[in-house]
Amino acid sequence: MKVPAASQSDQPVYGGQAVIEGVMMRGRACYAVAVRAPDRTIQVHTEPVGALYRSRLTRIPFVRGLFVLWDALVLGIRALTYSANVQAEAEGERLEGAPLILTMGGSLLLGVAIFFLLPAGAAHLAGNLLLWPAWATNLFEGSLRLVLLLAYVSLIGLMPEIRRVYCYHGAEHKTINAFEAGAPLEPAQVAGYSREHLRCGTAFLLTLVILSVLLFSALGPMPLGLRMITRLLLIPVLASLAYEYIRLSARLHNIRWLRPLFAPNLWLQSLTTREPDEGMLEVAIAAFEAMRRGEAQASESQTTPAPTS
Repeated sequence: MKVPAASQSDQPVYGGQAVIEGVMMRGRACYAVAVRAPDRTIQVHTEPVGALYRSRLTRIPFVRGLFVLWDALVLGIRALTYSANVQAEAEGERLEGAPLILTMGGSLLLGVAIFFLLPAGAAHLAGNLLLWPAWATNLFEGSLRLVLLLAYVSLIGLMPEIRRVYCYHGAEHKTINAFEAGAPLEPAQVAGYSREHLRCGTAFLLTLVILSVLLFSALGPMPLGLRMITRLLLIPVLASLAYEYIRLSARLHNIRWLRPLFAPNLWLQSLTTREPDEGMLEVAIAAFEAMRRGEAQASESQTTPAPTS
């Protein structure tokens, strides 16, 4: 997932996400998923985004982050489902209905439990046993949350299937970097661009975790139940703050003395991206070009006057 950000030029700003054997690219009006099927062909699916995500609400600071996060979650699930079904249909299977809802919902709840509730509970227990002051307990909680994030993205990257997803993640970044540099979208050209990008969803997660240390530390001591509740209720607040920071970093990254602030976000991407091969770059480019065609068609439909009778 790449977080959309404001552009300083008229060039449109795009985002994307790696999926199973493929890439999703998102524009202002539509998104496209390209997947390498088991028969080695590239299958592409294009679909418009909802009108809600193109409304004026998405332009309001500290509100737009919630819409972008929800949009990324919904589109991400759709893209992952499509990519999984492309692979499964070769075996005569398909993921849909209740199994899909249970799988995706369970994964989301597990993520919240591991990265928010588990550190909060462990820090509360450690603070009581070791008689830490509130600031030390909250600092331990934030540090544990960061360690869990780094361990998670590192360990799952050892799995062959996830390693390929990380390669497609790199292909997604390279394609967008090449487009933003004005380069031809050909595998040989795209391959030379960086697999890091400031608007990456990985950077968003790292920013959210670091901000949680600052925000939760300001809350002071509290009983376990209230600690758990505040961690859940403040997730939208953290997401909004992290989104605004990512937007700001994308706009200010050319200022040399500010670059050290953004370096950790780029460093973390070394764990979640890998160098893609030519075939993976072809898939990322196919997704990007399909999304651009969908954007052009949407623009034409909005500007073409309705026929008169």
